[in-house]
Amino acid sequence: MNKLMNQVIMSAAALALSPLASAEPFDGKKVMLCASQYAAECIAGRDCETVTPASVNLPDFFLVDIAKKQISATPESGSTATTPIERVEHLDGKLMLQGADDGIKDVRDGAGWTMSINESNGKLVMTTAGDGLAVVVFGACALR
Repeated sequence: MNKLMNQVIMSAAALALSPLASAEPFDGKKVMLCASQYAAECIAGRDCETVTPASVNLPDFFLVDIAKKQISATPESGSTATTPIERVEHLDGKLMLQGADDGIKDVRDGAGWTMSINESNGKLVMTTAGDGLAVVVFGACALR
């Protein structure tokens, strides 16, 4: 039994110490599950303030699917929101995504957005800009 336990421990140690370079990149070839962690809302003429992602209509979890050119809320987030990805570019080790969304029908709340996902660690930064309003969101992604 000790020999088997030693083999398990050695295998686990080898996996834990394997170089991070062998990890898959966050380059958009796989769907990513992302989480909003921190958000700030900036209104023209005022200081920016920390807000929850939900308070600026962002789901806690969302999927980034480059093949479908779509970002969508997960069913667990309680939302069915989706937005198209209009531009995809790789720049300096980041996956850059851009789009625009009309928001709520018949409400003048349309905005443009840019998302940057670090291709080596999955950290994301997203900015959204509309009439006199900007939102900055920080988060992280995992490959699915």
